Amino acid sequence: MFIGEYEHSIDTKGRAIMPAKLRDDIGDKFIITKGLDSCLFAYSLNEWTNFEEKLKSLPLTSKNARDFVRFFLSGAVECEFDKQGRFLIPSNLRDYAKLDKEIVIIGVGTRIEIWNRLDWKKYSSDENISADEIAENMTMLGI
Repeated sequence: MFIGEYEHSIDTKGRAIMPAKLRDDIGDKFIITKGLDSCLFAYSLNEWTNFEEKLKSLPLTSKNARDFVRFFLSGAVECEFDKQGRFLIPSNLRDYAKLDKEIVIIGVGTRIEIWNRLDWKKYSSDENISADEIAENMTMLGI
């Protein structure tokens, strides 16, 4: 399970270092794709296979389903670490998530999210996220 929040940077070639705690769990090769909320999602190959199976089960006749599948699969790329523990984030994905020098890498259970540092700070600010509101919404989901 991926957990934690880590601040890192991207070099001029688009490479970032994956935190050691997350790197050990994600494996030598993994998938990065466009995520929701203007961040990137990273999946271990095993979790990516599980996610792909769910995408395959969506009805081809549904425009929303086709859009959803295209969104995630069109930007997906397999990544691996170099000897320094760095991985390359392709320019199209850096552009999508507005990644520049400073990033935040967070663990969220079955995936890792990669955020522009300022976007993460804004998203996770007290003005945007209220623990009380989250708790109320979790009640509606049965948690």
